[in-house]
Amino acid sequence: MFTKILIANRGEIAVRIIRACREMGIETVVVYSEADAESLPVAMADERICIGGNSPKDSYLNMENIISAALVTKAQAIHPGYGFLSENPEFAKKCDENGIVFIGPPWDVIKLMGDKEKARELMSEIGVPIVPGSGVITSIEEAEAEADRIGYPVMIKASAGGGGKGIRVVFKKEELAESIRVASEEARSGFGNADVFMEKYLVGVRHIEVQVLADKFGNIVCLGERDCSLQRNKQKVIEETPSPFLSDELRERLMETAKKAMKFSYYENAGTVEFLVDKEGNFYFIEMNTRLQVEHPITEELTGIDIVKWQIRIACEMKLNFTQEDVQFKGHVIECRINARSTGTLNFIHIPGGKGVRCDTAMISGMEVVPYYDSMLGKLIARSLTREETVRKMESALCEMIIDGVETNQESQIDLIRSQLFYSGMYDTRSLEDR
Repeated sequence: MFTKILIANRGEIAVRIIRACREMGIETVVVYSEADAESLPVAMADERICIGGNSPKDSYLNMENIISAALVTKAQAIHPGYGFLSENPEFAKKCDENGIVFIGPPWDVIKLMGDKEKARELMSEIGVPIVPGSGVITSIEEAEAEADRIGYPVMIKASAGGGGKGIRVVFKKEELAESIRVASEEARSGFGNADVFMEKYLVGVRHIEVQVLADKFGNIVCLGERDCSLQRNKQKVIEETPSPFLSDELRERLMETAKKAMKFSYYENAGTVEFLVDKEGNFYFIEMNTRLQVEHPITEELTGIDIVKWQIRIACEMKLNFTQEDVQFKGHVIECRINARSTGTLNFIHIPGGKGVRCDTAMISGMEVVPYYDSMLGKLIARSLTREETVRKMESALCEMIIDGVETNQESQIDLIRSQLFYSGMYDTRSLEDR
């Protein structure tokens, strides 16, 4: 087992990884930007190194400084969390070249699955249904011809990256050229790769992702699915598991398909396979996320399996010590993302608690909410035996939470949890935009 791990991230996910390492008896090193010098993960870590200025490119995207920090502190492995360099094959390869274990899949698998076009080709070859789409767009003329073939509306998507960036929905030909330009520039800025491709934009569908663990010995286990259909501007707002939409038979088919996708991509470590599912139960592969997901805690609460600890164990060449038959899904879990809508100082915070309530956050009183990074302040998670009980528990927890000093989306989350739309469970990826 590793004795020291460097965490190449910030905020709540850095705190989450530190806690897992502490429980495993592993020392931690946190790298941080100048803006995060007084942050909670910096205070919690055993060692800390400032690696640059406030801009992500100067700090959390600075590969050379992060690798140097790992070498100087003699960290044996790097956990990238999510975002930043977590799906960057060049970074994973640099770790290998410097004798540092990258806690995630092999760099060539990250490269393969990060190329959305190649990932779609592989899935198609092994019989996994894919959304009708194009290859990488090389000209507007080609794009117009492909859009006519696929049929409007279409979605322009970045070939690299994720998190809702580099995506535009196009409903008519006149919008196509500008949408491609904007998506391409956003992709270049966010991922260093301006390539975009096109998919049919399906309406009335659910966004379902299947969580998988795969060790280095060919063992693959699914930890169920998460329903991530409630989205605003392609960003997830609320996630829940199990999905109120899926039948047991459809859930089983999705999990078997996800395991097939992992097997034929030679996947190792934690990952998710994402699908769109229509009202008739037809499903289509959209992408594979080769990293820890933001919403992983709801799967942990449902199954009792610590995904972060298993990421570390698998990277340390340990076998999964449980099988698919051992995985039990108990109760229902909901997660609300708490996002800042302004910057400023957190004057006072109160985190709700009680049985079945969890909050993953790096918030502390006096903390400065800065404009340089993602706006998420934390994730509020509620778990109970039934969906109805979990909805009530989440409403109670949201009402109890206090965040003073910056504007947040707390009230809108309360409104959504109380809505008939959410209570019914009959929502889809367009519901919030329509609402």
